[in-house]
Order: sequence, then structure tokens, then C-alpha cells
Amino acid sequence: MITSTSNPRMKEIIQLRKKSRMRTKTGTFLVEGLRMIREIPAKRLVQLYVTEEFYKKHREEPIFEAERMLVSPQVFEYISDTKTPQGILAVVRQRVFTEEEILAACPGHSGQKEKPAHILVLENIQDPGNLGTIFRTAEAAGATAILMSRDCADIYNPKTIRSTMGAIFRMPFAYTEDLPGAAGRLKRLGIRVYAAHLDGERTYDEEDYRQGTAFLIGNEGNGLSPEAAACADVLIRIPMEGQAESLNAAVASAVLMFEASRQRR
Repeated sequence: MITSTSNPRMKEIIQLRKKSRMRTKTGTFLVEGLRMIREIPAKRLVQLYVTEEFYKKHREEPIFEAERMLVSPQVFEYISDTKTPQGILAVVRQRVFTEEEILAACPGHSGQKEKPAHILVLENIQDPGNLGTIFRTAEAAGATAILMSRDCADIYNPKTIRSTMGAIFRMPFAYTEDLPGAAGRLKRLGIRVYAAHLDGERTYDEEDYRQGTAFLIGNEGNGLSPEAAACADVLIRIPMEGQAESLNAAVASAVLMFEASRQRR
């Protein structure tokens, strides 16, 4: 049992929790909580850390067929990123798709005949909780993939991971170095690109999303950059009452994605 916070493994856990650079270097990230850990594909699980009390209570769980390391409650509280730790934490291998893989899976590319593309393209989303919620919502709305500009928040931030509620393991995603270029490549595949914009000439529910569709969503405070907005085929807006000037990026994403989902049903 690990009983010291000075243990090299515990020091590495702290680095993985705090620093995206360490997560990138090792190609791993952290997942806490039984519900989320149950979602981890077996081949991506690197190591489990549990308290003795948690293990005794849940020892029949299939996840404990994997190797596990016991840690004291005090040490677990030290490495945990939550206020009320459950007592289980996993180190998991990253799985990052490339933009090319995302595009190759789109209908119309290389003979693909799957359901029409339903893609979210995110520019400079900064809040980890927002980003995680977008992933969770995208899965629920039937989105096929997410593309993110490189300046978006780190998807492997512990807060983002918690907010995805497991969608991180099922939703294909990729970072792109050239968001306008990615939008152009989507359009060449026959995917219509819509930008959520306060200056939208049409309301979001006036459009037809039953064919290949991509939604551009911008930064929480500033919206889309002019360069990104210019990539869209159509600027769309979500009509609002009261004095609200804009919606949270995750909420706006949800409104658009579920309208596409509704139309496709």
C-alpha cells in the first residue's frame, strides 16, 4: 500500500492532474469515480489506484480484474481532484483522432455511405466544464464528430473529463491547426457549414440539417473570429427574449445539435 505523498507514482499523478504538458508527454490522463472508470475501454487502462475501503466494498466489480494499487485514504485525498473523493482513480491512455481520420469517416469521402455527417467545429472554447458538457451533449444529440481549434481547452483536463460523463471514450474528436482550412475541407465533402452568430441572417430553425451539417461555435466571451465566421455557408442565430445578449457556448451547441437531431428523426 502506498502511504506517502512522496512516492514517485503519486508525484506523477499530481503532475498529470495539474499539467497538460505532462499529459501530452506521457500520452495519458486521469479518470476518477466508479461510474466513469466503468466506461474505460480495457485496452486503454494503464493503472488503477484505490483505497482499501473502496476495494473491499466494490471488489466484485469487473474493473478489478485489472492490476490495482492500494493507497491510503490520506494519500488518495492528496492526489484526488474532487472535493469528496470516492476512492478510485485510473491512469488512461489517450486516443486522439487526426483531422484526416475525422474527414475520412464523413459520408461522401472514399465511398462512405454512413448517416449524414453531424459535426461540431469549436473555436477557442476556454472553459473546461463547457467543453466537457459539449462532448456529453454531442453524443446525446447524435453528432458524428467534433473538431477543435488548437487554442481550445485541453480535453484531458480533469474537469473536462468529469463533464463529459464518459463521452470522451465514444465521441471521435480532433484538434486542428487550421480551422478555416478544416471548414473548407468539410465543404468540399458536401457538408454545409453553419456559424452560430449574433449577426445571423436566418434563425437556426429555418434551415434544413438533414444532410451533411457542421456547426461552428465560438469562444464564450467573443464568439467566432471574423476568419472563422467567413468560412460558413450561412450565419444562423438563436432568437432570444429579455436582455440576454448571448447564450453559453455549451447551451448554444445543444440547441443547434438537437434541432439537427429532431429533423433527422
